[in-house]
Amino acid sequence: MIARLWRGWAANTQNADLYEEFLRSSFLPSLHEIDGYHGASVLRRDVGDEIEFMTVTRFSSVDAIRKFAGEDYEAAHLAPRARQLLKHFDARCLHFNLVAENL
Repeated sequence: MIARLWRGWAANTQNADLYEEFLRSSFLPSLHEIDGYHGASVLRRDVGDEIEFMTVTRFSSVDAIRKFAGEDYEAAHLAPRARQLLKHFDARCLHFNLVAENL
């Protein structure tokens, strides 16, 4: 299993709330269509004047990630709506082999 980590920041609470709603209602449910996708966790925290989100998605393989993100699988894959709501974001994602998980 591979965990894909990515971060983005909203400029204010209103945009953060709208981004969170977009994730819950549209973006995250659409990922279930990708063969090899095994779920996601989204973390949120206030950092100064901004709101940071960290998304951890889980995939069975790099090939499954490529189905989501394309050939350059380390590049961030943002929906147009996310680009509208986030002030800035990581251009690249980090990938880790998931070696332990306690659900």
